[in-house]
Amino acid sequence: MKYKWMTFGLMAVGTWAVIAAFGQPKAGTSTKEFMREKLGHSQKVLEALVLEDFFTLEQRSKKLSAMTQEATWQAFQNPDYAQHSATFRRHANSLTKAAQEKDLDGATLAYVRLTMSCVDCHKLVRGKLVAATEPKDKSAFARN
Repeated sequence: MKYKWMTFGLMAVGTWAVIAAFGQPKAGTSTKEFMREKLGHSQKVLEALVLEDFFTLEQRSKKLSAMTQEATWQAFQNPDYAQHSATFRRHANSLTKAAQEKDLDGATLAYVRLTMSCVDCHKLVRGKLVAATEPKDKSAFARN
């Protein structure tokens, strides 16, 4: 009986450790690490498209959509960024639907749109970062 409880306890701790390690994002994940994770999922989506692996395609696109709801995703709090996030999520959901329907052409188109939404958002973010570092009074730096 003693070993039965020890085995049960070890199984419970093991299950908790697996859920903690793989079920939730790491606490304190930086935006850079988070975006690297997103890039990794996007690369796996491309691989799944090429291999016509609809199961992986569906799983990765669902993960990409879910990532948009995580706190780390919210790098900026403004309407433009929120719109880009909604667009990304819509394309990720279209990709999921195409994967479920085993529609390779639809999935490929959704992937291209998803990728374009990433590029567009990163242009926005880079523009805001550059604007934030530029001096407000540019005349102070003008040569006479």
